Amino acid sequence: MTMPKRDTYTPDSLLAVAVEVFNERGYDGTSMEHLSRAAGISKSSIYHHVRGKEELLHRAVGRALEGLFGVLEEPGAREGRAIEQLEYVTRRTTEVLIAELPYVTLLLRVRGNTKTERWAMERRREFDQRVSGLLKAAVAEGDLRADVDVRLATRLLFGMINSIVEWYRPNARGAVDGEQVADAVVRLAFDGLRT
Repeated sequence: MTMPKRDTYTPDSLLAVAVEVFNERGYDGTSMEHLSRAAGISKSSIYHHVRGKEELLHRAVGRALEGLFGVLEEPGAREGRAIEQLEYVTRRTTEVLIAELPYVTLLLRVRGNTKTERWAMERRREFDQRVSGLLKAAVAEGDLRADVDVRLATRLLFGMINSIVEWYRPNARGAVDGEQVADAVVRLAFDGLRT
């Protein structure tokens, strides 16, 4: 991917280019030269704004994590019965994934090879544990089936949500919109989990 040389760019536009290249080539397969060519700027111009590609990775996965953890702080994720909170978190997680698709895609592809990747994976586990806690609470309140292992249900729920990065293309011809995807995820997940 070679973009035309640009005279101006912002840290956000540089980050967007880096995320695109990381997703295309893999983080380990991306050099500063690849980023420089894709952004249409010199490597020294990139270094003017960031220390290196790991800082770009940190900013990118941080953006995805910020969106996901932000969901847990919203009133809908904190008020009402656990089942209502869980449905809210499921819907909003799907919406964040769609709104931040390239960033969440990158987050889901990190493998733990660098300090930033290990940090991102730990934060993902923390997010999963918080959602698992909501599942346990919903079972305890009698709103979710007790015959489904909570850890398994959490993995399957996130497996369904996270798989969206592999097939969802918002600009593709005939693509469903993000709200339809979120509705389908909630319906499919909770029609089978409710008591």
